Amino acid sequence: MDHIGKYRIIRLLGRGGTSEVFLAEDPFAERLVAIKLVRADALSDDQQGGRFRRLFLTEASLAGRLRHPHIAGIYDAAADEHGSYIVMEYVDGTTLEEFCRIDNLMPVNRVVELVFKCAKALDHAHRLGIIHRDIKPANILIGADGDIKLSDFGAALCAASDATQVSGVGSPAYMSPEQVEEATLSFHTDMFSLGVVFYQLLSGQLPFKGSTNISRAYQILHAEPPPPSLHRQSVSPAIDAVVLRALAKRPADRFPSWEAFAGALACVFEGHGGITDQVPETEKFSTLRVLAFFRSFTDVELWQVVRISAWSRHGPGTDVIREGDAGRSFFILASGKVRVTKRGRELTALGAGECFGEMGHLGTREALRSATVTTVGDATLIEIPEAALAQATDACRHRFAAAFLELLVSRLEQANIRVSQLLTERDIAVN
Repeated sequence: MDHIGKYRIIRLLGRGGTSEVFLAEDPFAERLVAIKLVRADALSDDQQGGRFRRLFLTEASLAGRLRHPHIAGIYDAAADEHGSYIVMEYVDGTTLEEFCRIDNLMPVNRVVELVFKCAKALDHAHRLGIIHRDIKPANILIGADGDIKLSDFGAALCAASDATQVSGVGSPAYMSPEQVEEATLSFHTDMFSLGVVFYQLLSGQLPFKGSTNISRAYQILHAEPPPPSLHRQSVSPAIDAVVLRALAKRPADRFPSWEAFAGALACVFEGHGGITDQVPETEKFSTLRVLAFFRSFTDVELWQVVRISAWSRHGPGTDVIREGDAGRSFFILASGKVRVTKRGRELTALGAGECFGEMGHLGTREALRSATVTTVGDATLIEIPEAALAQATDACRHRFAAAFLELLVSRLEQANIRVSQLLTERDIAVN
């Protein structure tokens, strides 16, 4: 097939269950376009054909209407012997799915910026009476220039038309509570879905999980997600608050308008824009990779550690933890040295790659620190709160458990050697 209508086919971009997407050339407008061709056999299917036709007509009806810098334009729609097709703006890039992996997350302020642009695009659609209904990372394109475009309005609900009332649309992980319950929808359903995307881009985790669609639906309706900062320490409390409000169960508890949501995003962007991590994330990963404590961790698990840990640099003489204080986090020394003392008496010194404070994490009750740990010279510390580790994957938690076990065995061996030395010294002194 060389042409679809007047458009010259260049190559196939992708293939789905009912359609194919081609890169093509518009000879009249002299531009590249993307053509989504819905196969004729899908439209004539006895069971789903009617639904596919309504979804196609919905998207086709939006041709020329949605003009916004962050919405992929719909230029044309038609049908020929090959099937029905929609001609869209071609975005040379990828989707946000690529940036939802724990080992490929964007900087926090970049995430806020992209979600802000999505909110402005959805506000534009809402003013035209259009609800997208299928907001998810796969439907948000990011071009080679780094800008984003919302796409795939086939599931949209248009206030001016009854032809778009198609039930069962949306992607289960991103559905709002009102979608799950098949209740009346408003722009708030897109706000909730965008909140899920926001959470995932920040943390590499979905806020609502389940082994089946039914269990996930139950979570969406009843579970309160942990703040994204538990998965990524660099997320501020202000950003947590915006995300969790967008994910409120009741539409009335979310932001009252897209303008209010965008305004909240602008505020946290300004508040976060001047803040940079003391240690860049790439440097964190490279540091973890060479520390003995993390030698059994995979790259994906190391990236998870980067997200859930708080890194800080300290000058000499800083008390990192104090004897008698309460605490449930533990520390790994990324660089430098610390001195461990109890009641003013030095017990030991620790260097890069060594762990301290782990008994506060391993204990079953609120733990009091048994010693004071003070920096000797400049030091970089990795702090991992117990609550943050609890949100990590099972595989990552198991790696920590194995590392702690190895650490305890090593310390017992060292203690036995020291006891033997003391006994030997005592025997020599006696004799």
